Amino acid sequence: MSSDSAHASDRPWGRVDDDGTVFVREGDDWREVGQFPDGSPDEALAYFARKYADLADKVTLLEQRHRRGGASASDLASASRHLRSDVEGASAVGDLAGLVARIDALGATLAEASATEAAAAKEAVAEAVAERTALVERAEALAARDPRQVQWKQATQELNDLFAQWQAHQQSAPRLPKRDAQDLWKRFRDARASVEKHRREFFAELDEAHKGARDRKSKLVERAEALSAKGEDGIPAYRALLDEWKTVGRAGKKVDDALWDRFKAAGDALYGARAERDATELAESAPKIEAKHALLVEAEAVADERNLTAARSQLTGIQRRWDEIGRVAPREKDRALDDSLRKIEQALRAREDVDWKRNNPETKARAGDMARQLADAIAALEADIETARAKGDTKAVTKLEAELATRRSWMQVVSG
Repeated sequence: MSSDSAHASDRPWGRVDDDGTVFVREGDDWREVGQFPDGSPDEALAYFARKYADLADKVTLLEQRHRRGGASASDLASASRHLRSDVEGASAVGDLAGLVARIDALGATLAEASATEAAAAKEAVAEAVAERTALVERAEALAARDPRQVQWKQATQELNDLFAQWQAHQQSAPRLPKRDAQDLWKRFRDARASVEKHRREFFAELDEAHKGARDRKSKLVERAEALSAKGEDGIPAYRALLDEWKTVGRAGKKVDDALWDRFKAAGDALYGARAERDATELAESAPKIEAKHALLVEAEAVADERNLTAARSQLTGIQRRWDEIGRVAPREKDRALDDSLRKIEQALRAREDVDWKRNNPETKARAGDMARQLADAIAALEADIETARAKGDTKAVTKLEAELATRRSWMQVVSG
């Protein structure tokens, strides 16, 4: 047997010619894979067998990556295609056809997984487009709002939050198709620019309005401070300035607070003058109030005086001394004291009215005439009753006695 035949039986996947040329068996044919002239046939076959082992390790690693999961099926499929091209016609000695078969089997599995993965990726991209579109629409809704109705601190924060969400979405979400990504970004950028423009315009107008309010309120403060020389007499004018103040808009919190502090201080000075005057009047009124209380005690005795002329004289003297004392403070106290004396006056006047009606000559004359008429009527009824009794007319007697009782009650009223 030749040396070539011996090597073929011992190492079925490769052989070495006498000149160091190495062949690999592919089916029934042999394909040259290289030369190894400086070594023995065993060394030559070992060298190219190591190359085969490297390829086999790569196939095994690819199979393991697929089994473990986590790697993209499409990436593994691409890697398997590259590996297959490396194995086909490789300068290596070993079961290259077996490696190709393993790669093809893995490729078929990866092709199916890639299809599923592609469908999921397409769905994920569609979802990402919808999510980013929602961010755009929220930004556009902000841009569409009436700038005069916007709470700008809140709106600015909301816009910043949307931009942060946009950036986070770009990093975490699937990559969008270039055209969709560009269109959505343009809409978001335009909405953001519109909001910023409205904000700048709003605050420019607000600054102008604040300037006008500041100027008007500054003048009101100056006018209020000028009233200090009038003391409490300046209060009506200050109230008018306060009414005007309420119609002026805001001048910005810091400026507004400072101007209000000055305006209020001017008013406090005026009301302080009134409070000082009230305190003085209260101090001066204390002995007056005590004197009026003493007069009220004295006046209460008027009700016990049966002689109306004496009672009137007594009350008149009290009223004269009352007027000499003068007004007291506060007004509520002065009013309450006057009301107490007025009740005593009204009670005496009521007694005088009753006495006048009783002793009026005209009234007495009319009462005398009525008394005589009633006396005549009573005498006539008594005579009629006697006549009816004599006749035995009990019905007439009952009627006449009722009339007689009525006339007698009238007589008691008229006679006093």
